[in-house]
Amino acid sequence: MKSANYYFLVFTLFLFNSGFSQNKISEEPNNKPNIIIIFADDLGYGDLSCYGHPTIMTPNLDRMATEGQKWTNFYVAASVCTPSRAGLMTGRYPIRSGMCSDKSRVLFPNSTGGLPTNEITIAEQMKKAGYVTAAVGKWHLGYQKEYLPASHGFDSYFGIPYSNDMDRANAEGVSHKEIFWNADIKYFNVPLIKNETEIERPANQNTLTKRYNDAAVNFIKKNQKKPFFLYLAHNLPHVPLFASKEFLGKSKRGLYGDVLMEIDDGVGKILKTLKETGLDKNTLVVFTSDNGPWLVYNDHGGSAGLLKDGKGTSWEGGMRVPGIFRMPGKIKPGTVTEIGSTLDLFTTVSKMANIDLPQDRITDGIDLSSILYGTGNDGRENLIYYRGQKIYAARKGAYKLHFITQTAYVKDTKKTFHKKPLLFNLETDPEERFNIAIENPEKVKEIEKMVDEHKSGVKPVKDQLAERIN
Repeated sequence: MKSANYYFLVFTLFLFNSGFSQNKISEEPNNKPNIIIIFADDLGYGDLSCYGHPTIMTPNLDRMATEGQKWTNFYVAASVCTPSRAGLMTGRYPIRSGMCSDKSRVLFPNSTGGLPTNEITIAEQMKKAGYVTAAVGKWHLGYQKEYLPASHGFDSYFGIPYSNDMDRANAEGVSHKEIFWNADIKYFNVPLIKNETEIERPANQNTLTKRYNDAAVNFIKKNQKKPFFLYLAHNLPHVPLFASKEFLGKSKRGLYGDVLMEIDDGVGKILKTLKETGLDKNTLVVFTSDNGPWLVYNDHGGSAGLLKDGKGTSWEGGMRVPGIFRMPGKIKPGTVTEIGSTLDLFTTVSKMANIDLPQDRITDGIDLSSILYGTGNDGRENLIYYRGQKIYAARKGAYKLHFITQTAYVKDTKKTFHKKPLLFNLETDPEERFNIAIENPEKVKEIEKMVDEHKSGVKPVKDQLAERIN
């Protein structure tokens, strides 16, 4: 008869060989999906070669679009920087957090407000499931310590706190055109911050894109054994434009094209790193932009393609942007024509990581994962187009209704209040040329009702953008 020690030894060997030992558990690879969101600044709907640009070459983003999904009806929460970023971070229309204003469209270096700490960001949401989090690049959700990424769920931060054209310096007697078309870093006293410490001022914008890309790659390598969330927010192609020496003069599109080639090169380095670390099939990579192109800067601004107008407006060119999703073996490749938004990223990645949504507040995002996985077509049914704190337009299905129209960044930006709102079918008329309101009164009423229902759920909060230090 065998002794008890014999059976204990056999059982122990069984556990070890079956992979149930404590050591084996600690060595199990990360099975939670990693999340990377790459956010460009002022990139237009028509600025990538995979979205039809004839001279800007973006082979790595084209590859993402081919291996993943290219969305043709993808939107932001607002047509300018600060409220758009707030919408992505929280999955809520900026009106709910006070991150939009009729007095100041974005935050400035002397603004006193920022994203309230009682808002729940994607980073804070992912940390509930044990994710390591990092923000790299432009923040623009508050410069004071209590509003920086460390206060919003990010374990680390490396970037500039607001737009790269702010903190103007050494520009007395220098023309606006000289400052922006022949940009020099000395004209912009923008700080570079690591975590909460200023490490460089003015930031050397000639090398920022390269340093952002390197920081993203290093973060992936360092955290390859853990689930991670990386938010890479480039401050370009927002003017002033800068590129590293190795990319200057490379694009037929000029400096703007050079800038996008360098951003695209960084995407390629990230995809290569994911492949080399074995994380390729377990990492969702999303590429999009914060709003449409800044058209008044001519060849230093981008293109909205066939869409009307650009940054700052509620026309399609201001709020419809590229949206590319890639996760090999998980995301079904193809072109998606359903409606999606950066508002939906919070909900979508929460569901993918099996994290419960907050129950103490209204979230405005929907879960896009059924479309990403190819198991359904549950896209967004409606979208509200805010400009500041006012609703300028709304979309339901194919139809978009304009209550107020106004261009931006030109001398005459007079608002037009439409007693009879303008109605467009964006499926047949994405350029918004043919007003069909008279022929479709039922659609007008349907969208007006939807807007009224939305308004009834919006509660007044403090305007975070209005106050500034004198």
